[in-house]
Amino acid sequence: MRQSLLVIATAFSLCGAAAAQAANAEPFAHPPHPSVQDIAAFSDARIAALKAGLQLKSDQEKNWPALETALRDIAKARIAHLAERRDKAPPAPDSDALGALQRRAQHMVAHAGELDKIAAAAKPLYDSLDEAQKRRFGALVEGAVDPHRGHMGGHHPGHMGGRGPGEFGAGPD
Repeated sequence: MRQSLLVIATAFSLCGAAAAQAANAEPFAHPPHPSVQDIAAFSDARIAALKAGLQLKSDQEKNWPALETALRDIAKARIAHLAERRDKAPPAPDSDALGALQRRAQHMVAHAGELDKIAAAAKPLYDSLDEAQKRRFGALVEGAVDPHRGHMGGHHPGHMGGRGPGEFGAGPD
């Protein structure tokens, strides 16, 4: 248990350290705009942390590739979208509130589709996990799926890590 927590802490520390070095900033500072390569590296680290934190048994390993593939595919799509947005001219200030709402709704629908794909890919693995692994899964998968909302071990209403049994998070310890 201590070893996997050490691996997870190290992975997240490396993410922060790499971001600081990439921006030539002070330690633990986040660059204003991480590069596409930085984002890809951070995604890889979060996926590795998820796997390390789960401490999969040999009979569970066979269910890991489907989830890893889904996470990597979605990360690649998000990185491509980010690169495309960065290549475009900055948008003019949005004076059309309705247009802004529609764009936000489209983004939410796309994100919901991504979450559905991850949930479907994760189900066989999740079903094979013991109760301790399920508790960790709830906290770890959110960080792998959406780094802005991941809360290592935190239980926040409305977040996957704080949901009840039968969903990704098994609830409080």
